[in-house]
Order: sequence, then C-alpha cells, then structure tokens
Amino acid sequence: MSKELLIILGILYYVITIASIIGVLVLLNHKNKKNYRKEIDELERDKNLVVSANLIAELNKVEPLVQDSDMKDSLKVWQDKFKSIKEVDVPKVTDELLEAEDLYAGQNYKELKEKLSAIELELYYVKTKANYLLDEIKEITLSEEKNRDTITKLKANYREILQKYQSKKTEYTLVSGPLELQFENVDKLFGTFETLMEKKSYQEVSKIVKAIDDLIGNLKLVIEEAPTIIMLGKNVIPKRIADITAISKKMEGEGYNLDYLNIPYNVTESSKKITEIFQRLNVLNIEDSIFELKTMLDYFDSIYNDFDKEKIARKIYGDYTRSILIKITKLTKINNALLKKLKDIKYSYDLNDEDVEVVFQIKEELASEHGEYDDIVEDGRTKKNSYSHLGKEMELLNIKVGRTEEKLDVALRTLGSLKEDEIRAREQLTEMKDILGKAKMGIKSFKLPVVPEHYFVELGEATEAIQNMVAELEKTPISIKVLNTRVDTARDLVLKVYNTTKEIVKTAKMAETAIVYGNRYRPVNKEVDIGLSKAEVSFYHGDFKNSLEQAIHAINVIEPGIYKKLLDEYQGA
Repeated sequence: MSKELLIILGILYYVITIASIIGVLVLLNHKNKKNYRKEIDELERDKNLVVSANLIAELNKVEPLVQDSDMKDSLKVWQDKFKSIKEVDVPKVTDELLEAEDLYAGQNYKELKEKLSAIELELYYVKTKANYLLDEIKEITLSEEKNRDTITKLKANYREILQKYQSKKTEYTLVSGPLELQFENVDKLFGTFETLMEKKSYQEVSKIVKAIDDLIGNLKLVIEEAPTIIMLGKNVIPKRIADITAISKKMEGEGYNLDYLNIPYNVTESSKKITEIFQRLNVLNIEDSIFELKTMLDYFDSIYNDFDKEKIARKIYGDYTRSILIKITKLTKINNALLKKLKDIKYSYDLNDEDVEVVFQIKEELASEHGEYDDIVEDGRTKKNSYSHLGKEMELLNIKVGRTEEKLDVALRTLGSLKEDEIRAREQLTEMKDILGKAKMGIKSFKLPVVPEHYFVELGEATEAIQNMVAELEKTPISIKVLNTRVDTARDLVLKVYNTTKEIVKTAKMAETAIVYGNRYRPVNKEVDIGLSKAEVSFYHGDFKNSLEQAIHAINVIEPGIYKKLLDEYQGA
C-alpha cells in the first residue's frame, strides 16, 4: 500500500469521525429541543387548568346560599381569593412562560432549564391555592348533602345506643338521670340541625353536626363501659376490700406483721378513687375509669399472693430457726474441741500461729453468726418485721453458716491429716525396709562374678535416706512438711535400688545364657570365638549389658535372627 493511499485513508477516517460527532451532537440537540418544547406545552396546559370551570361553578353555587352576614362575608373572601388567582397569579405565570418561549427560540437551554424549574414551582403554588379555595367552597356547596348523610348515620347510631339502654335499663340505674338528660340534649340538637338546614346556615350546621357526633360518641362509650364500671366499683372491688381486710386482721392476730403491705392506706386511697370515678361517671366522664378500676383489682388480687408468701415464709423461718441453731451449736462444739487440742497439735507437728489461724477465724465467725441469729429471732418474737423479710434473712444466714461449716471441714481434714501423715510414714518405712531387703536378697540370688559399683552407691543413698526418715520420726515435735519430704526421697531411692537390682540380675542371666548358647559355634567359626571371648571378659568385669550385646552380636554372624530372639527373651524377662 502506497504512502499517498495511507494518507488519503487517514484523512477519510478523520472526516468520518468528525461527521459522526457532529451528527450525534445534532441529534442530542434536537432531542433536548423536543423535550423542552414538550415541557413548555405541559406547563401552559397546567396554567390554563388552574382557573377551572369546576371552581367557577362552585363559586357561583354559593351566591344563592347567602342568607346571613357570615355567609356574605365568606363569599366576599372567596371572590377576592379567586380574583387574586385569576388576575395576579395566573398572569404572572403567563409572563414567565413567555420568557421561557424567548429562551427556547434563542436556544439558550441552560437558562431555559432554570426558568422552567422556577415556573413549575410557581405553578404548583398557584394550583395549591386554587385547590384549597375549591375545598373551602365545597364545604358549603356540598354541606347539605354531606351533613344530611352524616346526620342519617348518626341517627342510626343513636337509635342503637338508645335501644341498648332501654333494653338493659337496670344496669344503668346509677347514671340513668345524666344519661336521659343527655338523650334529651341529642334530640334537641337534631331539631336545631333541621332548623339551621331550613335557614341554609351551613356554617352553623357544621358546628351542630360536630356537637351531635361528639355527644353520640361519648354516649356510646358510656353505654358500653358504664355497666363494667358499676360492677367493678360497687360490687367486685368492695368485696375484695372486705375479704382482704378480714384476712389481714386474722393473720395479724396470728402474729403476722403485714405493715409493709400498707393495706389500710391503700384501701382508703382506693375508696377515694372509686368515689372520684363515680363522680365523673355522674357527668358521663368515663375517661380511664375502667383502666383505673382494673388496676385496683389487680392490686387487691396480688395481695392474696402476698398473704400466701407470708404463710410460706413463716414455715421457712420456723424451719431455719431450728436447723440453724442446731448447726451453729454443733459447729461451735466441734471447733471448741479442736481449740482445746490445738496446743498439743501445734507442739506435736511443729506448727506456727499462722498454720492454725483458721480455727480462731471460725470461732469468730460462729460467734458473729450466733449473734445474727439471735437478732433475727428477736425481730420475729417482737413482730418487728414480716416473715418474708425474716425468712430471707434466715436464708442468707444459713448460707453463711454453710460456708463456715465448709471451712471447718477443711480445717479438720488438714489438721487431722497430720496424724495420718505420721502413721502413713511409719507404714511406708516398714514397706521400704522390706523392699530394700528384697533388693539385697535379689543381688545375692545369682552368683555374680562381681557386683557393679553403682549398685553400692545407690544402696548407700537409699540406706541413708531411710535413716534420715527414722530420725525425723523420732523427733519431738515432728515437722510434717520435713517428714513428707524425707518419705518421698527415701521411697524414690529405695525403688531405684530395687529396680537396679532387678536389671543387674536379669542382664547377667541373659549374658551368661547367650555365652553358653554360643559356645557350640566356637569350633566352627573364629569370629564367633573372638566375640564370645570378649563377652566373657566383660562379664567377669561386671559389665553385663555390654557382655550380652557382644555375645548376641557374635552369634548373629552364624545364626542370623538370634539377636532378635535373645533380645525378645531379654526384654520379656
């Protein structure tokens, strides 16, 4: 491809790219222009709908309805509002739309976008004013139909309420006077409604309709809730009060302290509250009455649970009164006996004051707990506190005494174990002497050519440890800490001698057996003969382990596998 052709193609590609970009920009500009045109047209249409025929028609409906000065004033206000919207607000939007048209024609889209947003906001404000005005006017123009419909529903509700009252009149005896007076008021308001409707005093009619709605709503609540209020306030709660008062007096006569329940005060306050509720009921005010009465009922019902808790607490208190005293007395007796022996224990086992301090602490704790017990019992005797309070105090005291009991048990085990340690040491001394004797007999059980020197070293250490242990046992007082150390040392050394003895004898026997077994191969193999000779030398020098290994190695030359056979026998011996 020639250089000139490449240049032509490059220029052609550049031209096509530029043309494409221009084309895209033209399309985008056309699309934006179309969108702005559409938005301007929509705003123009919305502006024309602000002063709607519906608004004008509703405003014209008001003129025939003007019967008094109030209605005349209202009409004047609405007309002024309508005029303001039509002659001020809408023309203002029109002017702004004309400005938008100029910006559109000049393709000044940046400012056009801002202008359209401002127009949209202004138009929304104007439409809101117009809609609010329409709603105000409709309140009057539609009031007759709307109020008639409302009153029809209210009359139906009223008939149901009246019928319910008349069918169960005996349940409303306490409020029959105020109820019937209120029924008369509702009847009068219904008559007033008709009069105002005839006069077309629609503004006053709305007030009457609201008043009737409020009265009927309250009557409905009274008719629904008054029987419950009367039943709770005049029957159920007074019976609860009488029953609880009788039970509390009986329990107080039996020795219960019920002051913390404040029953007389709460009964008085409840009676006052019931009187107040019925005073409100007499003027047909039942707000929160059922809630207050049910709260009272729940409170008095809870008192029965408190009575039961007091009875249970009295039994718990009585049980603890006996069991705690027995336990404290028993623990004090044991601790006092331990205190009497403490001097001898300290002397016999070389204890210091810190080692036995816990015994004196236990004595102080028991004395404190006994004093606390006496205080609680005195409160119970003088009826100073309720049994539920006394029972909790006894439970806490019982926990304290239990902890002291655990501490005393630990002290008894600790101090009692000193004598046990001494007895156990003497028993172990006998056992160790017996084991050491067996070790000595074991070393003599096989005629060794020579006893290894380390055996005598270990034997001497074990013998010395036993002598130290004997010396410690003969001391007065005995230091248990030192004695236990002596026992542990002596036991370890004696067992070491015993195990060493077994190992020496076992190894010597195996070495001798291997040498005797290998003698059969000496005449036929010089290497076996040399190896066994070395094994014999090691044997007579007391190196039994090396002797065994040399003998096995020598025999293995002529009898492969003998090493494992004799080694297994050695390890199993």
